[in-house]
Amino acid sequence: MVQTLPKSKASDVIGYQVLKSGTSIGANYREAVRAVSKADFIYKISIIEKESNETLYWLELLEESNIIGIEKLSDLKDECEQLLKIFTATGKTAKRK
Repeated sequence: MVQTLPKSKASDVIGYQVLKSGTSIGANYREAVRAVSKADFIYKISIIEKESNETLYWLELLEESNIIGIEKLSDLKDECEQLLKIFTATGKTAKRK
């Protein structure tokens, strides 16, 4: 999706941020799976929650600024929202146990 953005300063900056926060979700998930303690797992899941929420923000900004159409973003936004819900629930469950 980022490669299809029109060339402009705004889309370059927002696209870069989407790449950073979006790829951070996967990298931090790998770290969470290999957590050395429950506290470490909870901490890493909280980072994933933050990165998921940030990615959603950048996707919404792309949409609201009309840089890219809603039809191209709807699936990505939906997936990001689902991931955010999953990792939020995971964090809450881990804290309770």
